[in-house]
Amino acid sequence: MGVMSGPYVIRGSVSLPEAELMWRFSRSSGPGGQHVNTSDSQVELRFDLAATEALPQVWKERALQRLENRLVGGVVVVRASEHRSQWRNRETALVRLASLLAEATAPPPKQRRRTKIPRGINERRLREKKQRGETKRGRSGRDW
Repeated sequence: MGVMSGPYVIRGSVSLPEAELMWRFSRSSGPGGQHVNTSDSQVELRFDLAATEALPQVWKERALQRLENRLVGGVVVVRASEHRSQWRNRETALVRLASLLAEATAPPPKQRRRTKIPRGINERRLREKKQRGETKRGRSGRDW
């Protein structure tokens, strides 16, 4: 079995603190045949978002607000049971948690500034629409 691949970076120099991750293992309903009945391959990863000191305060507030529907007492829970091996499920859970936190702590998108459509462009569009309508009307076999 290999070693877990390094600290999981959320963004920039901020990464998930190994000490604050709480792991729980249970029997999985995922792939594995009879092997499933004997091994604890499902992984549940808990991270106490409300109590962590690893995230900058601004990020923490942003994440708490954005993930409020997913939190149970300030704790975010991620489960993984796709793989037969517990180790791969651990990796999957870590990656999921890191990307979830990266998304939740991302700065809000810049406000879009509305711009006025130049009059010439609008007039040209309407002229082309009118022309297209004429073309289509000319196709109908009405002879009045």
